[in-house]
Amino acid sequence: MMDMMKMMKKAKEMQAKMAEMQEQVAEMEATGVAGGDTVKITLSGKGVMKTLSIDPSLINPDDAEILEDLIIAAHNDAKSKVEAAMQEKMQDMAGELGLPAGMNLPF
Repeated sequence: MMDMMKMMKKAKEMQAKMAEMQEQVAEMEATGVAGGDTVKITLSGKGVMKTLSIDPSLINPDDAEILEDLIIAAHNDAKSKVEAAMQEKMQDMAGELGLPAGMNLPF
């Protein structure tokens, strides 16, 4: 019976930590860059684009395809940074809860 109580306590701790982590992730931002910092995109932790900055030297109707590619590259850079930060937070939380290394959260 004591083990069941410990498991219930751990489950409540995990729920609280997950809620806290979700709040932290929602507040985080990551900026992706492309083209030598000529295109910058900032995403929220939930992947919502917050800002887009394009160096005026890139705005040329003949180079529209290049600009489109740079925007996509900057977005993907920012997204990978958000995902890496989320993964790091998950690993930290797993360690704090005493879960084995390599265990993926959420289950």
